[in-house]
Amino acid sequence: MTPANPLAGDANAVAPTALVIEDDAMIASVLHFILDREGFTVRHAVDGQAAQLLIAASEPPALVLLDVMLPHADGFELVAAIRARAGWEKTPVLMLSSKGHEQDIARALDAGADDYVVKPFQIEELRARLRRLRREKT
Repeated sequence: MTPANPLAGDANAVAPTALVIEDDAMIASVLHFILDREGFTVRHAVDGQAAQLLIAASEPPALVLLDVMLPHADGFELVAAIRARAGWEKTPVLMLSSKGHEQDIARALDAGADDYVVKPFQIEELRARLRRLRREKT
C-alpha cells in the first residue's frame, strides 16, 4: 500500500525530523505547519546561536530549512557548520531568504545549500522542493 503522503513514509516508522532555523515567528509557524502535514517532527531554532547549539548537540535531522538573515550567526555560517559537523555533511539544506538576487542564490548554493527558495514562497513549490530533497537523500 502506498502512503498518501510521499514524505511521511510508513505509518509505524518514527517520523523524520526537520530542523527549522527561522527568526520570523509567522514564517516559522507556516513552515512548522507544512512540515507537520508532511509527517515531520519539527525542531525550531529562533536564531543563529540557538541553531549552533542544536547542530553541535543533536543527531542530524532528515532536512534543514535555514533562513539566511538571522541574529547572532547568519545562514552562511550555519550551513558551513552543518557541512563541517560529522554525520551532518549530507543533510539536505534548503535556504530561505527575501534576498532573491542571482548573487545571493549562487552564494548560498556555493556555501553548501542544496536548494534556495525566495520569500515570500509558494507553499506547493516549497513542498515539491522538500519532496525532491528527500528523494535525492535516499
